Order: sequence, then C-alpha cells, then structure tokens
Amino acid sequence: MTQAREPKKIWVTLGGLPLTISLEWPFHRSTSGADFWVLHGDIRLENTDGLHAPVAVNLSATVREVVVSLEPEDVEAPVINALRKEVDHRQIEFVKSGKLKPVAFSSRHYDFKRGKWVFGKATDDVIATFLERKVYWGTKVKSSPFGSAQGVLLAKDARNGAPSVDAAPDEKRVWIGDPTDAQYLETTPGHLLEIAGRLAGDGLVRVEREWAEATAGLMGQAGKFEAAMRAAVEALENKHAFERG
Repeated sequence: MTQAREPKKIWVTLGGLPLTISLEWPFHRSTSGADFWVLHGDIRLENTDGLHAPVAVNLSATVREVVVSLEPEDVEAPVINALRKEVDHRQIEFVKSGKLKPVAFSSRHYDFKRGKWVFGKATDDVIATFLERKVYWGTKVKSSPFGSAQGVLLAKDARNGAPSVDAAPDEKRVWIGDPTDAQYLETTPGHLLEIAGRLAGDGLVRVEREWAEATAGLMGQAGKFEAAMRAAVEALENKHAFERG
C-alpha cells in the first residue's frame, strides 16, 4: 500500500525559496518498460497562494546499484536535495495546477570515485545566508495558522536523527544540524552548527545543542528574506515564460 508522508518541514533552497515536500512512498518500477524506478511527490512553495509542482522522481538503474535500498531512511535525503537542486536550476515551475513533471534522479548527483552524494560545495558565507533563511522561514511558517504543529515537526526531526530537546509543543525551534541540509551544502552537521554559532554571536539566533531559535533581530529582517524569495520566484517565472515563447 502506498504510504503518503506529509512532512511539514521547511526545505530552503540556495535561492531563498521556502519549500515543503510531500513524497508518496515507496518507489515503484516504471510501467512504461523503461529501466527506472518512480516516486511521485509534490513540492509546495510556501508563503504563496497555493503554488506547487507535482513531480515524478525517476531513479536510474545506475543509481539503484549504489543505494542500499529504496526505503526513505536510505534515499529520502538525496531525493529531497535533488528536488531542491532542480528548483535552484529553475527546472521546476510552480503553478496552482499543473502536469506531473519528471525529475531525473541520476548519477549526476553521485560521485562514484568518492562514494557520496554531491550537490555543490557551499562557502561559509552561503551557508550563513542559508541558515538565516532556514530559521526565518521555519519560524514564520510554523507561526502561520497554515503552518505545521511544532510537536509534529519535532517528532519528524527526531525520526531523522535530531537530538531530543526539552521544549513545549509550540516552541519555535529549528533543527540546525540536519544531515540532509549538510548533504545539500556538501558540508557536515558540525560545520552547520559552527556557522550557527557565528549567527548567535551576531544576535540573530539563540542556539541550544543542535537547535536554533530566531531572535527579534532576525525576524526584524523579514523584508530581506521576503525580497530574496520574490526575486527567486520572478527569475524562475521569467525563465519558464521565455521557454514557452
């Protein structure tokens, strides 16, 4: 039976777009006769009036040979990061209703020589900006009446390896040491925490173990984060409008 997972966690892109990604597990063999496996999903662009992109992740036979299994615990992180990279490269268009878009989950995201997933090495400045946006959008969306319950989010993070935290269900905390983000930025959870410590020194976040909480100073920069999102959306829309002619 297909299990629909409804993660409400915010996945921020390098361009500053806040996404939520729902994936319908498990992968299944293509019915077209092609040698690949398919996973359907939906990417929602938060802070918009229902813009989203239905996708079909097509996992190649080459990648199937290097993954331990097609279960979420083994491939969810690189799938999420492959989808984020497609958004980074403006290959995915967000609309209120749209056709299912195939997304290649192929060996271009895997370094066979080093035996690891690669999505592009981020500099410390890029990581700092990414973390600012991650905490801002994580805080804003969870504060929205349309956002997720923090208790549910903390439970999901715990299943994915986050350390426990003594917090009330409505505590506005964001997991900074997420290995999925570390993979996306080609760094380590420890280095993410190091950069978060620098943000704490600037008064933008408060850090407790692997969790960060936004300060008034960070939330007071809403205009910067919203402007970055608008610019990213405009660039994406212009690209697809040009391709349509």
